[in-house]
Amino acid sequence: MSTSNPSLAAALASAELLFDRAALESVIVDMGRDIDAALDGERAVFLTVMNGALIFAGHLALAIRTDVEFDYVHATRYRGATSGSELHWLREPMVDLTGRTVLLVDDILDEGHTLKAVRDDCLRRGARRVLVVSLCTKQHDRLVDGIQADFNGVQLPDRYVFGFGMDYHEQGRNLPGIYAVK
Repeated sequence: MSTSNPSLAAALASAELLFDRAALESVIVDMGRDIDAALDGERAVFLTVMNGALIFAGHLALAIRTDVEFDYVHATRYRGATSGSELHWLREPMVDLTGRTVLLVDDILDEGHTLKAVRDDCLRRGARRVLVVSLCTKQHDRLVDGIQADFNGVQLPDRYVFGFGMDYHEQGRNLPGIYAVK
C-alpha cells in the first residue's frame, strides 16, 4: 500500500456500515427483475463503467434473465482523488450501439457529470435509448441537469462512501458492503 494513501483499516474502524452484502444482493435481484420487464425480451448492450461498477455489474448481470451483450467503458474524473475535474476517456465502447438499447451500469450516481457524458456519448454513437442503472444515488441537490437513474438500488446520504466497487483512496473496492466515513 502506498504511504500517501490514508489507511483503509483506520477508515473502516470508524466507518458506518450503510448496506451489507445481503441487503445489496436483495436490491440487485429486484433491479434485475425490473430491467427484464423494461427490456421486454430485447437484447441490450450491458455497458459497465469501470472500475467502480465492476462488482455491481457482475451481480446485476446474473440477476438479469434477458440475454445481453457485454462491453465496458472506462472514463474518470477523479484519478484517485475525492473530487473531479475534466473527463478522461481511457476506453470507449467497442460494440456498435446504433439502434440499440444500452444499459449504462455504474456504481454511484453522485453529481452525474461522468454518467451524463458517457450517456450522451452513447447517444451520439446512435444508441436508440440509454437506460442508466446505478447501484446507489447520493441524496443532495448537486445533481447536474439532464441525468437521473432509470434504475437505482439504494439511496445514500451525502457522505464519502466506499465498498462494493467504490474506493477509499483507491482501496477497499472489494469490501462486501457500502460504508460511510463518519
